[in-house]
Amino acid sequence: MNKLNKHDGVLSAEMIATLINEGVIKGASLSRLQPASLDLGLGSRAWRVRASFLPSKARSVAARLEDGLTMQAFNLDDGAVLERGCVYLVELCEHLDLPTNIIGAANPKSSTGRIDVFVRLVTDFGAAFDEIPAGYKGPLYAEISPRTFSIFVRAGSSLNQLRLKRGDYRVNDVALKALHSETPLVAGAADLAADIDGGLGLSVCLKGADDVIGWRARRHSGLVDVDKVDALDANDFFEPLGPQKSGFIILDPDEFYILASKEALVIPPDYAAEMTPINPGLGEFRVHYAGFFDPGFGWSDGESNGSRAVLEVRSHDAPFVLEDGQLVARLVYERMAARPDRLYGAGLKSNYQGQGLKLSKHFRSAPV
Repeated sequence: MNKLNKHDGVLSAEMIATLINEGVIKGASLSRLQPASLDLGLGSRAWRVRASFLPSKARSVAARLEDGLTMQAFNLDDGAVLERGCVYLVELCEHLDLPTNIIGAANPKSSTGRIDVFVRLVTDFGAAFDEIPAGYKGPLYAEISPRTFSIFVRAGSSLNQLRLKRGDYRVNDVALKALHSETPLVAGAADLAADIDGGLGLSVCLKGADDVIGWRARRHSGLVDVDKVDALDANDFFEPLGPQKSGFIILDPDEFYILASKEALVIPPDYAAEMTPINPGLGEFRVHYAGFFDPGFGWSDGESNGSRAVLEVRSHDAPFVLEDGQLVARLVYERMAARPDRLYGAGLKSNYQGQGLKLSKHFRSAPV
C-alpha cells in the first residue's frame, strides 16, 4: 500500500512517517508518532518574552524577537523551570518543508492541558496560532504559558502535537448524522440522543454515583516535571469536588477545573476529531486546551464502548454558574486519508483510553 496516497483527509501515522523519511519533516522522531498526529519536541533555544505575540505576515519569529520583546534567552539542554504567569517561546526540534497541498494544525497534548499549561504553535510570518499554511517552509515554535503550576521542561520534552491534513477532510452535520446512525458516536445512544449541530455536542457531568465528579486546582502547589509519570500525589495539587446536589457549581474567575463529559465518546477507526469551544455567547467560561482525539478513542476490540471527554474549564472575568448537563463544547469529526495501522489504545501508550474522570499522567492516585 502507498503510505502517502492521494486521498483527502487527516494523514495517518504511516503517512507522516513517510514525510519524515523524505525530509519533509526534519528533526522529528518516529517514536513520537500517534495514530493521526506527531508529538513535537522542545529544542534547546528558549526565550522569556514580555507578552504573547504573532510575527504577522511580514516578519519571521526571529525578527519579532529583536523588537524588544525578549526579556531573557536561555538554554534547555539541562532543563529549566517555566514559572506560572509568565510567557515563554521555545524553538521546536521540527522543521517543515510542506507540499503545497498539505496544511497543518497544532494543539496541546492531553497531559499538557490537564496541568493548565497554555501552549500554542507559532510559525514564521504567521497570522494565527496553531495554523500552518500549505507549502510552509521553516521552523516551528511553541508559545508556553503555565497558568496554575510552574513546570520543569528540558530539550526533548513534548507539550504539543501536530496534525497534517489534505483536501476536503471535514465531516459536515449531514454526514455526521449518517455516521452516528451507522456507528453510534455516543456509546449506547440512538440517533435522536446525539446533539449534532456544527459537530457533536458535549455536556458536563456534575452529578452521579461517583464520589468525585471533578477537581479544582490548588494554588501555590509544587513543581510539575512534565516528563515524569505517576510522580506526584493528586491531592497535593487538586482539591476533589463531590457530586453537586444543587446540580450546579459556581466557577470562580481564574480558577482551573477538571471535569468530565456526560457522553462516552467514540472515534471510529477511519475518523479523527477535534474539540472546539462553544460560542462565547453561551457562557462566560472556556473549555478545551487539548483538542485532538485520535482514531480508535473509545473504540475497543471493534466495538464502540466509549470514553468520556475530560474537560479543562476556566471561567472568564466573572463568576459563572455551570449546570449539570449544560452544553460546553463540540467535537468536530474529520475523515482520515487512510486508516492508521494502530489505533488509539491498541498497543500504544495511550494514557486515557477507557477513561472516566482522570487527571494527567503526572499524578498517581488519580481517579479513573
